[in-house]
Amino acid sequence: MTHHPSDPTAVAPAPTTPSTEDTGLGRRGFLTLATAGIAASTLSVTIGSFSPAAAAAAPDPTTGAAPSGPVPRKRELRAMWISSVVNIDWPSAAGLSAEQQKAEYLHWLDVAEQYRLNAVFVQVRPTADAFWPSPYEPWSQYLTGTQGKDPGYDPLAFVVEESHKRNIEIHAWYNPYRVSMQADPAQLVPEHPARQHPEWVWAYGGKLYFDPGLPEAQEHIQRAILHSVENYDLDGVHFDDYFYPYAVAGQTIPDAQTYATHGAGFATVEDWRRHNVDTFVQSISQRIKATKPWVKFGISPFGIWRNVSTDPRGSATSGSQSYDMQFADTRRWVTEGWLDYINPQIYWQIGLAVADYAQLVPWWAEVAAQSGTQLFVGEALYKVTSGVFTDPAEMSNHLTFTQQVDAEVAPVLGNVYFSAKHVPADPQGSMTRVLEEHYRHPALVPAMPRLGVSPLRVPVLANARRVPEGVRLHWNDTGPQRTRATAFAIYRVEGEARRIDIEDAANLVATVRTSGHVVQDWVDETALTGRRYTYVVTALDRLWNESRPSQVRRVV
Repeated sequence: MTHHPSDPTAVAPAPTTPSTEDTGLGRRGFLTLATAGIAASTLSVTIGSFSPAAAAAAPDPTTGAAPSGPVPRKRELRAMWISSVVNIDWPSAAGLSAEQQKAEYLHWLDVAEQYRLNAVFVQVRPTADAFWPSPYEPWSQYLTGTQGKDPGYDPLAFVVEESHKRNIEIHAWYNPYRVSMQADPAQLVPEHPARQHPEWVWAYGGKLYFDPGLPEAQEHIQRAILHSVENYDLDGVHFDDYFYPYAVAGQTIPDAQTYATHGAGFATVEDWRRHNVDTFVQSISQRIKATKPWVKFGISPFGIWRNVSTDPRGSATSGSQSYDMQFADTRRWVTEGWLDYINPQIYWQIGLAVADYAQLVPWWAEVAAQSGTQLFVGEALYKVTSGVFTDPAEMSNHLTFTQQVDAEVAPVLGNVYFSAKHVPADPQGSMTRVLEEHYRHPALVPAMPRLGVSPLRVPVLANARRVPEGVRLHWNDTGPQRTRATAFAIYRVEGEARRIDIEDAANLVATVRTSGHVVQDWVDETALTGRRYTYVVTALDRLWNESRPSQVRRVV
């Protein structure tokens, strides 16, 4: 979407796929730098005392230090978006060898571990193409540089396997309607569905899109997505903010004929377009659950549904509205319970008049609470890099604020950063600050009981003993084969304790994926020589539901 300077109140999002000239800034458009500079210079935002979150944390069990700042949370989603379109994050360039691509992805998992993230959202269908051998769509050009060319391995299988080895949740990220970043169908491979069915496709704003109003196009998109759900061990299916395209000045969405054919009963084309998107979202949600009930379905929409000046149910904002711009009734998707989580892109600073982070987070929290949909907040880390966010503490302040909302208004269960490359870049030290002030300890992904709870046996912690590398634990997964744990959580306190409070996030030292065998082992390399420790282990199912703790084991 192009920002329109004539409308100073508009908050324009950047496309999930930026154009060539703005790829350095990431996927969301924003206020022009001039406008943002004015906003920054005229606002003086003070983060007040957040009573629940600002309490002093427990001493760090590794160092014994007593850090100040927000209390760590045992359960919160900590994730980053890994973008593949136009090679934003991974692969970093088209045409890398399979081994280079694999090494790059392992690097992103190293980054996730370094910053104690527990999930990644990886773009595997950026433009009606695939990062897996799909019978419906060609191999992505962002792998080899040539659409339809086999990269020599299965990237999605690799992503899933390697993420799970590190017990990092993997959400496959799909762009539903976008066909191509350019508008010439002849540049697509002959077997591309857009070439085979040109009646499914229209050009708009220099790109190609599937027509969301055509049932045949919707069915194709859903089959393509569901093929990956059926054949890969995904934890989640994720869509971003692209439904109908962002408006382009001087252009009209070319769906008049489709509306004439399929729009009977709708008073306006806008209502019909919203119905098309609603139908798509509800249908794919139902089909995902029919395929694998445990796979989470979530969407990351533009951060404003509607402004309160337009709709009394809207937020106290004055920016662009996804309901009217992308014909995405995001509030309805949440209140109807079609989503397991909503991840709005609240890509603005605290105190920004047209779209205040401190107004939008509570608004979304209250909407999500109506249906028990989990709320994660999309964070514009790229705006620290670009200079739109001028305060190095902006990201950390966001997390402190979401904890306050979580404690006082309604649940806010995590944060997702756009995009991956900005995390290790650590602009202005902002991610280091997040790590030190909020992510000092690991965290479990929030459980989602609505999707089921497995019967978990309590692990048997057999022993804990000193080894040169630290402390080695051995435990047994005592459950029958069909109900064995997916992962385990390890808790530790200093001294010889009779019990460990597993609800205290400061006691969580690691989560590890199951080896698949009865006997499990793990080495605590952070254990200090000469310190006495007590440990317990719990079992986790694939949805992060947790067993009771094992008996304690002490090491001197």
